[in-house]
Amino acid sequence: MKKAQDYLDEANSLVPRISPEKGMEIHASGQAVFIDVRDSTSLQQTGTIAGAHHVPRGMVELSADPDSPFHKPFLHRDAHICIVCGGGLMAAMAGKTLLDMGFSKVTNVGGMNAWKEAGGPAEDVT
Repeated sequence: MKKAQDYLDEANSLVPRISPEKGMEIHASGQAVFIDVRDSTSLQQTGTIAGAHHVPRGMVELSADPDSPFHKPFLHRDAHICIVCGGGLMAAMAGKTLLDMGFSKVTNVGGMNAWKEAGGPAEDVT
C-alpha cells in the first residue's frame, strides 16, 4: 500500500525545486507561467506571487485538460509552469500531475513565505 510520503517522494524526484532567488530570475524573465495552488483563504491571508494565476490543487487536472470545460488557457503543455504553495508540498504534487498530463517543463518554486522573505514580487489577493 502506498502512503502519502511515497507520493511526495516520487513528486520531489520528478519536479525540480528551485530557490526563491532562482524563481525570481525566472519571474523577471517573463518566460514562465506562475500558478499558486493554495486555497483562496491562504491567498487572501498572504497574497501571491505577482501575476500568478490561482489554480487550487483540487482543480489542477480539470484546469490543465484542454478538453475540460474548466480548462485554463494559460496552462498549455509547452509553457514553463512554476508552481508555488504554502511550503512546497502541494506544488510538488501538482507538478507531478502536470508532468503526468504531458506538460514538458514544471518547476516547484516552494512556499509563498520563503518567496516573500527573499524579496520576491508579491501582490495582495482580495
